[in-house]
Amino acid sequence: KKIFRGEKIPQGFFRMVVHICIFNKEGKMLIQQRQVSKNSFPDKWDVSVGGCVVAGESGWQAAQREVMEELGISINLENQRPHLSINFDNGFDDYYIIEQELDLNSLQLQQEEVQKVVWATPTEIHAMLDDLTFIPYHESLIDLLFAMKETRDSRSYQNRQIT
Repeated sequence: KKIFRGEKIPQGFFRMVVHICIFNKEGKMLIQQRQVSKNSFPDKWDVSVGGCVVAGESGWQAAQREVMEELGISINLENQRPHLSINFDNGFDDYYIIEQELDLNSLQLQQEEVQKVVWATPTEIHAMLDDLTFIPYHESLIDLLFAMKETRDSRSYQNRQIT
């Protein structure tokens, strides 16, 4: 069933949203400032890229499309599963995490969606959450995304002896 943007989602159906978190070798996340004309969270900062899956797409296909549309770069997520999926009332968010060095000046930002992009640390994002300039994600989600850039595993073996 096709559901059009803005329509109420019928009982038993779900919207799928993808988020792509791009990290550089320094461990910083690329974040974007949304355009002031956006209906939801105008002028707020967000993770690297995000958007809804459209009819006929898989999550990884939507993630590739969104990165191309919003940043003008091609990535390959073919047949990859998301690092993390989180349910919300009428759907779920799939998070893909990649490491890629980018020259921010060479990106082709989608003018309708993105004002600007910068690299940010978790501390910088937490400050933006505190001053309400970042989309109101849980701080622990931001920390988890930074932690998961190293592994797909939800368990941490760092500094722990496993018996």
